[in-house]
Parts: sequence; structure tokens; C-alpha cells
Amino acid sequence: MEAAALDPRSLYRLPWSMADNAIAWYEPTAMCNLACEGCYRENVKDSHQPLDAVRRDLDTFKRLRTSDCMNIAGGDPLLHPDIVAIVAEVKRRGWKPIVVTNGILLTPELLKDLKRAGAYGFTFHVDSKQGRPGRWRGKSEQELNELRTEYAAMLADAGDLVCTFDCTVYDDTLQEVPGLIAWAHRHIDIVQNMVFITIRQLDADMPFDWSADGRPVARDEVVYFADRRAPALVSTDLLRVAREAFPDFTPCAYLNGTERPDTFKWMLTERVGTTRDVLGYAGPKFLELVMTAHHLFTGRYLSHLPPRPRGVRAAVFALAPFDAGLRRAAGRLLASFVRSPLNLFRRAYFQTVMFIQPVDVLPGGEQNMCDGCPDMTIWEGRLVPSCRLGEMTRFGALLVSTPRAPA
Repeated sequence: MEAAALDPRSLYRLPWSMADNAIAWYEPTAMCNLACEGCYRENVKDSHQPLDAVRRDLDTFKRLRTSDCMNIAGGDPLLHPDIVAIVAEVKRRGWKPIVVTNGILLTPELLKDLKRAGAYGFTFHVDSKQGRPGRWRGKSEQELNELRTEYAAMLADAGDLVCTFDCTVYDDTLQEVPGLIAWAHRHIDIVQNMVFITIRQLDADMPFDWSADGRPVARDEVVYFADRRAPALVSTDLLRVAREAFPDFTPCAYLNGTERPDTFKWMLTERVGTTRDVLGYAGPKFLELVMTAHHLFTGRYLSHLPPRPRGVRAAVFALAPFDAGLRRAAGRLLASFVRSPLNLFRRAYFQTVMFIQPVDVLPGGEQNMCDGCPDMTIWEGRLVPSCRLGEMTRFGALLVSTPRAPA
């Protein structure tokens, strides 16, 4: 399929590295209560890390990587009997704890305990291929917006928590992406981030042999093996369908691939608006100023704005001289005030829309990873990409792909 054209030179390349990053990723359990079609992790019953091991891993993170937030994931971390204590340990070490969950086990009571322990926010993975139980089984992405709204409202009621949604995108759900972007805008006051991740799978038609540390690996030994062939999606496919619905939709920053610098492994769009209108899209200079200033004053790159930042309009006007995207937003703000002075009292918000393209295998067998990977995790005292942690736990090494010799 034809992807949208995008020149990386027009965007801000996020300055993240393995040692100095906005984000870190930790999995205290591999156990989950769902079986998502696109999951890259093996569901391992009773795989909860004891608290002593959690503390050691967090200390290793502290030594090896500077980051602003710590995503506590899995598996589903809410299954871990010590999840409240884990959040407190993350907070104690100075990170913003973000709980990454499918949300099934989250109750107002547990939410209150997690917030008291220091939780900064939650990332809910919700998509139509999860096999959710009960009334959500078989629901489309648009129908699942009701569930997304329930989770977002729960966080809003608790107050001062960042709300993020992840959605894996498949070839047959690609056209639903604009509807989810529109839903996120309608809830810009309580949803801070909307993340779309293209499906990653190893299918039977890929012309490669696979090995780990020199040992051949059968494809059906790999958790993310798929026996069906589906079109490979990239982040610019998501951009194309977004722009078909919203022509002004404009990314401002990206992470490139390790093997292909012109690929957009993480593509970030920052929009400013009210629940009624999208006022504009921040440009690359805005994010460069934010990242540079935050690192200058705190020693860390920024991962999340506060859930309900004040002074959004003031920030738009103050930074408009430096950023073309914010200049357009400032113009629309002024025009809205002229139309109706009451718009002065309508609150404005920033909201991030992210497209993520996982590892892809190039024709020569090279595996194109995210350069400056934000989601590095810990395995046996070292940093490894979380999307490939299952390879380390099952084979003790990352998989190598080699073009298959002609028959």
C-alpha cells in the first residue's frame, strides 16, 4: 500500500540514547490475563519477580540508564501481588511510575492505592484483537471507545494521573485509526496520549532462516510467529490514513531506524486544542525547546507533561515566535477570541499522538530497530529491547535472520 511521504529533515530527531532517555521499561511479571493476537511476550503463569529481585533490577536501571519515567509492564503488572510496593519502589528512585495494563483488574480501590504509592499515570492497551471477555468480546475499535472512555474517566475521577492508550494496528483495522484519533480529540481534557503500534509478526512466507547464538530456530518456536500472511504496515501508513481524515495532521519529531535512517520508528505528533476544536499542531522547534530545557534543568529528557498542565495558551503565545506550528495555533486562538470572548474561558490542552513501527527485517536480513530505543528493559543485569525480551528469555540471545538460500 502507498505510504505517506515524509522528509525526516523537516522533523526534530529525538535526542534519546540507550544511556540517556526519556523512558525505561520494566516487566516484573510475564503473566497476563489476556492473549492478544499481536503480543510479542510469552504468557508465563506464576512468573512474578520477588520484591528483592525487583529492587536489584531497578538499581541496575539506575546505574545504566537515566530516564524520566519507568513503564511498569508485563504481562499485566496488576496481576503481581506486590504491584503497589513496586510502584512505590519506582517512585522512591525518582522516576515517574507509569503502569502499563489492559485495565481488566483496575478498580477504583486499587487505583487509589497505586496513586498513593506514587503512580504518575497509566497506559491502557485496548484493541479489538485481545479476546476480551464479557461484553467486549468481538467489539470493533470504535465500539471499544466506550471502554476507553470508562478507563479515562476513572483516572480523571482519581485526579492528577496521566492517561495514555495503546492500540495495535492490523491490516484490517488500519482504516479505524482516524476514528480513534477523533475520539482522543473529543477527550483531550482527560486523555493525554494516544499511541498506535503497527503489528509485528514473523510469518511463514518470510524468506529467512532464523538462529540464536548459532543454533537454528524454527519459526513456530517464536512467540510472534503467525501462520497467515498480512501486508506489512509501517508508521507512514498510519500517517497516510490520518491525513486522509485530517489534512492538517502534522508530525513534529521522530526516532529513526538503526539500519535505515530514513524510517520513522517513533513518529510523534503534538496537537493543541479544546474539546471542541484542534487549534494546531506544534512544530519541531517546540519539542526541541521543551526537551532541551527540561534536560538542562533536570538532567533528564521529558517523558510526560503533567496530566492537566496550566498555561497552555500562554505557552502557545510565548513559543510562537520560535515555532511555525504554534504560530498557526496562536492565530486560531486569537480568531476564536474575536468570534466569541467566552472562548477565553475554554481550557486548552496539549495531546500527543504517536505512531510506532516495531522491528522490521530488511531484504538482506538486517533487523531495523528503533535507534535510541525508549523501551529498553533489564535482562540478567543488562539492557535489552523489551520487544525482544522473549527471545532472550527463551533462547538466551537475540534472533538472527539470514536470507534463505534458493531451493
